[in-house]
Amino acid sequence: MKPYRILLYEEMHKVGTEMLAEKAELIYARSLEEDALIEQVADVDALIIRANGSVTARIMDAAPRLKVIGRHGIGVDAIDLQAAKQRSIVVCNTPFANVESVAEQAVGFMIAVSKQIARADKAIRQNRWGVRYEYIGQELYSKILGMVGMGRIGGRVAEICHLAFGMPVIYYDLINYPEVENKLNAKKLPLEEVLKQADYISLHVPLTPSTKGMIGEREFAMMKKGAFFINTARGPIVDETALVDALRSGHLGGAGLDVFAVEPPAKDNPLFQLENVVLTPHMSAHTEEAMIQMSLVAEDVLAVLEGKTPKYRVV
Repeated sequence: MKPYRILLYEEMHKVGTEMLAEKAELIYARSLEEDALIEQVADVDALIIRANGSVTARIMDAAPRLKVIGRHGIGVDAIDLQAAKQRSIVVCNTPFANVESVAEQAVGFMIAVSKQIARADKAIRQNRWGVRYEYIGQELYSKILGMVGMGRIGGRVAEICHLAFGMPVIYYDLINYPEVENKLNAKKLPLEEVLKQADYISLHVPLTPSTKGMIGEREFAMMKKGAFFINTARGPIVDETALVDALRSGHLGGAGLDVFAVEPPAKDNPLFQLENVVLTPHMSAHTEEAMIQMSLVAEDVLAVLEGKTPKYRVV
């Protein structure tokens, strides 16, 4: 009989799953609703959560054997960290696992919306060859990149854009990044200045009470007419209604979005009706390479269960 019992909110790559299965009995959530999860956690030693569902204080209280919560990914906004700390439950994540994948997606969005790739793809499938004279794109070369958040992913986006497209980089963050400034000649500015000066704005801040709704009507109004907005961070950081208004009015040139205010979004979400938007279903981290690396949260989960020190402890 295996010594540990681990509840996975969702399936993950077989590399991490097989690692866990060698030492633990694995069970999977029947539902991600809080009450349903509570019914399954009474005898689990660990939880592993991906992008969906949450780990609340109620769930922790229903799991007296719970020692560690593993986050398959980076963001830990769905885990009540204070509750975990109060109950001496370790929380681990995979802070480097999807940096390249998400950064590439953000840059891909910039190219897609600038060159109107999605619109053109749809048109040619409808035998509308003449749109080649209507859909005039924009080059990224030498345009100003504004980063809202310059952490690991933001720094990689800035590096790609600066080195590949010669884009000057300006950024807003609560933290100074002198290495990025020296390497990329990036300039740290107040948020308002980044929004006013940038041709492309890429969002890379965590979702916290202080960042929820930080980009709204006022902030969109500050942006240059024709600017492009990219969000691969979290949907609730943005006032989605204000974003739709800025896109409909033509104030924004376009947007690339991997995340939404509510996920999955409603079928009648107005973003679906806009041609100047490229959308993906919260999948920027879903590359084979990143999925393997995120599944290796298994290493830290097992480390905690075995009384060892995890590599990537959050609390």
